[in-house]
Amino acid sequence: MNAGYESIYLDETQCVGCTTCMQRCPTQAIRVRDGKAVIIRDRCVVCGECIHVCPHHAMKAKVDSLDEVLGQHKYTIALPAPSLYGQFPGIHTRAPILEGLCRIGFDQVFEVAEAAEAMSAVIHRELRSGSIPHPIITTACPVILRVVRIRFPSLLPHLLNYRSPMEIAARWSKRLAAEKTGLALEDIGCVFISPCPAKCASAKAPLGTLKAALTGIVSIAEVAPRLSAVIGDLDDHEREAHSGPMGIGWAMSGGQSTAVMEPNHLAASGMENIIRILEALENGKLSNVDLVELNACYPGCVGGALTVENPFIAKARILRLMRHIGPVLPSGGCPTDDMRWEKKPEASHALRLDPDLSRAMEMMEEIRELTGTLRGMDCGACGSPTCRAFAEDVVSGRTELKNCVFLSRAPEGDAPSGKKG
Repeated sequence: MNAGYESIYLDETQCVGCTTCMQRCPTQAIRVRDGKAVIIRDRCVVCGECIHVCPHHAMKAKVDSLDEVLGQHKYTIALPAPSLYGQFPGIHTRAPILEGLCRIGFDQVFEVAEAAEAMSAVIHRELRSGSIPHPIITTACPVILRVVRIRFPSLLPHLLNYRSPMEIAARWSKRLAAEKTGLALEDIGCVFISPCPAKCASAKAPLGTLKAALTGIVSIAEVAPRLSAVIGDLDDHEREAHSGPMGIGWAMSGGQSTAVMEPNHLAASGMENIIRILEALENGKLSNVDLVELNACYPGCVGGALTVENPFIAKARILRLMRHIGPVLPSGGCPTDDMRWEKKPEASHALRLDPDLSRAMEMMEEIRELTGTLRGMDCGACGSPTCRAFAEDVVSGRTELKNCVFLSRAPEGDAPSGKKG
């Protein structure tokens, strides 16, 4: 992630140091120090799990303000995530939602689902071309790319090296809007309405793309109440809708695999589940699968940390919408020649103990020895998520041995020295 940009931040006035976020972080990117949570930035994959689980709402996502992005450009396009369609009760078509976006200030709406459908056809061909080793791992969820870089770098060659549907939608809609209005591309804003903080991170600090075409990211949580206030008298005629059901299905786990028509696939969602799947992949246990579709949120983007509706209710609504949408012919003008990554993401060194290999090996041995002296209870009272993480923090100089509540109560001379290099 780019230095200086924090997609998730802590509201210290709300944090009580309860360790809930620390215990649930899948990459052990959180510690509790001096009674407050601290995020280790280069380990954070922006999955939003800490936002989901914090009982005090202290973890927050940094997204753009709707009022702010609506005033930045001469012409502004709304890019609604497919998951937006499941947030409203009593909606039978997408029409009130799409037209409602124009009522609240956008000049035009372009469905990200339309870009997802165009991508589905391209990925279908990719699966049969053999240019990426199978199983291919999807990257529409930006968390997956970040997790692989940090914890599973050996799987980098298996990543689907294409831009996300929201980025393709931004590039596609900008070109069409420039032709329609005569405006320069820099005068056209593209604002994604996001279900999660990871999408914001991928726009503000992109991986695989040199410069994002997106100019803003706002949360579904901010947009939904404004839409609810204006959609009551809108009809169901879908003048602004252009995607078919397959693109909308990308909002749910398994929807992408269905859209690309890959029968030999595996779909998993939720951070604990995807970590297990990636471990299995790294160990060669899924060599008979062609496509692995992974989503950090359960059960897909409908469960994002920036949504407002129960994910299973949202999923049911989207499935109901999909049943009443017929297949559509692909729209022209999709920039299929501009879908691939411009640069190859490299492995992250966030988990490296020391740049010097010999010193790193020494530290690893010190951590192993110190871990063996600890209780192994993983209580988190020390401010580290596990005893192993505490040992690493001690050896790395990030904390002190006395912070283990059990060792601090031990008779003098019984506690290990906890030497640091």
